[in-house]
Amino acid sequence: MRFYLSMRLIAVIFISLGLTGFGQVVDIRSLKAGESDPLVQKAEQAALAMQRKDWEQGVVAQAFLESGNSEMAIRMARAAMIYSNEQGRLAVLGDSGLIDCAMLGEALFHAAQISGNAALKQADERLREYILKHATRAADGTLYHAQQQMWVDSYNCAIPYLAVISQYDESLKQIEGLRKRLWNPDKKLFSHIWDEREQKFVNKNFWGVGNGWAAVGLTRVIRAMPAERQADKDRLVGYLKDLIDGCLAYRRPDGLFHNVLDQPDTFVEVNAAQMLAYSIYTGIQGGWLPDDYRKAANRMRQAAREKVDKNGFVHDVCGAPIFNSPGIAPEGQAFFLLMETAARKLDQAK
Repeated sequence: MRFYLSMRLIAVIFISLGLTGFGQVVDIRSLKAGESDPLVQKAEQAALAMQRKDWEQGVVAQAFLESGNSEMAIRMARAAMIYSNEQGRLAVLGDSGLIDCAMLGEALFHAAQISGNAALKQADERLREYILKHATRAADGTLYHAQQQMWVDSYNCAIPYLAVISQYDESLKQIEGLRKRLWNPDKKLFSHIWDEREQKFVNKNFWGVGNGWAAVGLTRVIRAMPAERQADKDRLVGYLKDLIDGCLAYRRPDGLFHNVLDQPDTFVEVNAAQMLAYSIYTGIQGGWLPDDYRKAANRMRQAAREKVDKNGFVHDVCGAPIFNSPGIAPEGQAFFLLMETAARKLDQAK
């Protein structure tokens, strides 16, 4: 009851302060390559204003890293060290998944390389030791996301980090381990949660954001794969295309998706569109996705931009902290920024 009243009070405060009003929406066709975008600047400020758990710290840091703001990525990596623990996990605040901390991995690795900071280098070494040697896993070596459970979210946790630090075989093993448990070849979508001990799904639903996590993770691994791993890269590109096609089959006319992709009675959600747009723009620029996907990405991007309020918050993403209703969330901010960066890079390349 207290939670319900507090949420109503927050809503009243937001309305009274005018915090839910959306700013002027700019059509993406009018954006010029190389020009600063006020909407992106506001979204960056809103992201930094939000409280964050370990995976949220990681994905926001990744957004700044990919935008070229390495100084902010370094700051966020150093700040995450405040809450490191004896296992080597960083930014651990309260309850989180066993490998959520690895979402910071790529930003931490690059922060250590760019800065030369000894403490950051040690933090990176401890994180990779945790992932490679100490994090709990199934008999076939697939990492658990939570206690004896595999989540589709894991595609964007340790898997891209392992590829970035040249642990390609381990990264691929994790991809295949999750795929054999969670992938539905008929739907071309991933289910959410598998329990290894019970050998059954905890959540068989095709969660939109979960499939977005998978698309983003695969995209980042493909990007990290060196030329001599072309066969592996080609296989992953096939996985990514199948997944994007599976998701797009459920795209609404407005460019967005339902929270559970094939259940139109679930709420309309924004972050899956941002995540898929990021993967498409990145794939087209990288040369592994055809330009045919760009129209769909542009529609999703425009729909997401229309959800940003005058203070930079992206509305109607899966809302923190329990992600069962539309709201705002650090990961929603991060993927808006990642989507915009990927679109800008593609425009500049063209």
